[in-house]
Amino acid sequence: MPPYPTDTAAATVAADPRRAAFELRKLDKRLHRQVGQAIADYRMIEAGDKVMVCVSGGKDSFALLDILLALRRRAPVAFDVVAVNLDQKQPGFPADVLPDYLRSQGVPFHIETQDTYSIVKRLIPEGQTMCSLCSRLRRGILYRVASELGATKIALGHHRDDMLQTLLMNMFFGSRLKGMPPKLVSDDGRHVVIRPLAYVAEVDLERWAMHRRYPVIPCSLCGSQPNLQRAQIKQMLRDWDRRFPGRIDNMFSALAHVVPSHLMDKRLYPFETLQRTGVPDPDGDIAFDDDETCAAPAAPAVRLARDA
Repeated sequence: MPPYPTDTAAATVAADPRRAAFELRKLDKRLHRQVGQAIADYRMIEAGDKVMVCVSGGKDSFALLDILLALRRRAPVAFDVVAVNLDQKQPGFPADVLPDYLRSQGVPFHIETQDTYSIVKRLIPEGQTMCSLCSRLRRGILYRVASELGATKIALGHHRDDMLQTLLMNMFFGSRLKGMPPKLVSDDGRHVVIRPLAYVAEVDLERWAMHRRYPVIPCSLCGSQPNLQRAQIKQMLRDWDRRFPGRIDNMFSALAHVVPSHLMDKRLYPFETLQRTGVPDPDGDIAFDDDETCAAPAAPAVRLARDA
């Protein structure tokens, strides 16, 4: 199986060099615009920031670093970038690949070596999901490294599909309406974490990684776990996207168009003290307008972010 999915349309484009070059220019423009728009919308990077880009060896973090370096060259504000990789001592991990690549890009970098692999394998019984513990250990180490390097922002390579998968994971298995925000304060309260790829679709990152020929390093922890719930949800979303074009865009748009009065969280809306006002509300109850609601087009913000 190829490392990234292909389809008939992609094969057709690849067969025509001029069409392929045109599509790559569109992809280049779209990716840089979407990342720049996300940074601007959520004020992710400011003048004088030192952005620590966490580079795992996967396609997403390679693309994040690549695009941020390109945007920095023409950004209206000056900021620094430092790449950080956590070598978790996974068996067979090619320790020279990332340093060689980062040197070739001329970007300052730091390789932090911590044997979290042995800890995870020792504490998690065979057959159980290792992602949660691995993530907690990795997060704590990266926060420490960010402090040591004087980084003001920690940039992670999560994209649009990661954010939707997290939303559904929390709904299906955690009974809570919680997603993955584009910007947040870290658990220890000392760092600001940003996700500049928030508007980017994973399929675009896959195409970009193939074009840029990143030296992708598979994760032997995640990749060795069959039937992960996140992988199943990822496949479900991709199936929806093929069968119902626009559905994923609408779901993503919904994350930025929340109506607390039409949910059920008493902490977000004062249901207990709600009273008649006698004043018409154009944004009030349209609970019976099902057909009109379902036929509503995607929000303009998403159309802008996805525009070719």
